[in-house]
Formats: sequence, C-alpha cells, structure tokens
Amino acid sequence: MRDLLIDDPNISLADLMTLWPQTISVFVKYKMLCVGCLVSPFHTIADACAEYHLDEKAFISELKKAAGIL
Repeated sequence: MRDLLIDDPNISLADLMTLWPQTISVFVKYKMLCVGCLVSPFHTIADACAEYHLDEKAFISELKKAAGIL
C-alpha cells in the first residue's frame, strides 16, 4: 500500500480504519454505519460526510485528533 495521508481525498474508509483504527471511535460517535460496511472499500471521507450530512473539514479534524496527528 502506498503511503497514505489521513486526509487524502482518495483514501477509502476501509484503508483509513485499517491504518488508523483509533478513528473508528469518530464514526461510532456519529452513529455512522461505515465500520464493517461492505462498501467501505469504495467510499471516501467525502462520500461518508455527504451521506451523513457532516461538515467534511470538521470531520477530518476529528479523525486527525483521534489518530494523534494534530
């Protein structure tokens, strides 16, 4: 797997949660069904935020905080 950044617009949710498992808590906090979803290998953060009507920048900030990147 190439070097990915947590805010890479092309990273799949499956890769995100595999590389930074501590981000799963953010998805759970928002009651998102992305964890374990069959389409998570195909969806991006932008897709999830659009589906759940979340502010993408704020969501990415929470993911980074959970991953200890901030």
